[in-house]
Amino acid sequence: MSAAAAPTVSEPSAAGRLPALDALRAIGAVAVVGHHVGFQTAVSINTTWGGWLARLDVGVAIFFVLSGFLLFRPWALSAATGRTRPRTGRYLWRRALRILPAYWLAVVVCLVVLPQNRPASAGDWIRHLTFTQIYQPGELRYGLSQTWSLATEVAFYLILPLVAVLAVGRSWRPVRTVVIVGAGVLLTAGWLTLMGFGLLDTALHTMWLPSYGGWFSAGMALAAAHVALRTGTAPAAFRVLDDLASAPVACWAAAVGLMAIATTPVAGPRDLAGPTAAEFSVKLALYVAIAVLILIPVAFGGPSRVKVAFGSTSARWLGAVSYGLFLWHPLVIELIYLLDDRPLFTGGLLNTFALTMAFGLVYAAVSYYGVEHPLQLLGTQRRIGRGRVTAPTLEVTPAGPTVEPASTSPTVAASTPVPTAGT
Repeated sequence: MSAAAAPTVSEPSAAGRLPALDALRAIGAVAVVGHHVGFQTAVSINTTWGGWLARLDVGVAIFFVLSGFLLFRPWALSAATGRTRPRTGRYLWRRALRILPAYWLAVVVCLVVLPQNRPASAGDWIRHLTFTQIYQPGELRYGLSQTWSLATEVAFYLILPLVAVLAVGRSWRPVRTVVIVGAGVLLTAGWLTLMGFGLLDTALHTMWLPSYGGWFSAGMALAAAHVALRTGTAPAAFRVLDDLASAPVACWAAAVGLMAIATTPVAGPRDLAGPTAAEFSVKLALYVAIAVLILIPVAFGGPSRVKVAFGSTSARWLGAVSYGLFLWHPLVIELIYLLDDRPLFTGGLLNTFALTMAFGLVYAAVSYYGVEHPLQLLGTQRRIGRGRVTAPTLEVTPAGPTVEPASTSPTVAASTPVPTAGT
């Protein structure tokens, strides 16, 4: 459909923030904490119902889809409303301020504090500080095994401006944009085919960006559809998303059903054994469908009780500190087991989860208020002072990267495919 169509929804509504999405980051973070605790206590491996804990690594799909949605949306919105495209320099500056300081602090603390990481080699420091720890096997260190997904997401951040410009083109055609960004599915399909023929290593290359191109593409396609619907430029077929959003219980029930399927062996083992390429493919497909079904009722449709609940102050606060929870909860788990002198695969599930959440949120709050938020404000103030911020931002940026499903033990993470249970 051409951009010549007159918007039926006011531009401020189209460009407005989507605060209800903040809660999805919190849901993803808590899910992955549960996944890690389930693995560390062996409940996800040794119990019949533990498959549900093992598959809580679906949080990674929620975060990747959400990142694609939120970060691509400003480019789609600029094309649909005739505004200037986001500046690549400013976009990268904001991403760097959001990600790097807190991440670098976590790297320093984990490599210095945890005895399992001492002495850290120069290579350990260089790889973890530059997000290159995933490009060789066995390089993830204790308390930092979750950073594989951050490295993957940073790769997405770097290529997004180019992909976005190619996808939106010179004129706003939402169907064309959806088709172009959907090419990420083909990238993942080709990558999985190479795995199936044994040309790629399922213990290493499952951490690289092409494995998750379909997840990011799903978020970007939803962003293009969302902008089209809010600016009155969408074809009739896109309205199914608003229709689905009006039935959140149905969407989430379907997501639970797909989750139940994922708990079976069809999505791969939940112990330390690696999946086949086919099992990994099924898991990727199920997880992206679950993430999309969770996202739709929160992002699409009109005002609803769901959006009010998800946009509450407490939910948004949890979303704001979710990046810190992502960064610090593996360290908390390591410290719990170290100080209590617990062997791996022991300990109570509820007790360990409660301690991890409690101390993880403390670390996360300190990280947010002491490092993340002040530096973001400083960066914004500096750019205002230089006269470079002349209009409100169009984007709703995620509070941080996706959470990963790897275990807190780097030796385990390095030897098994990601994101399988126990990786």
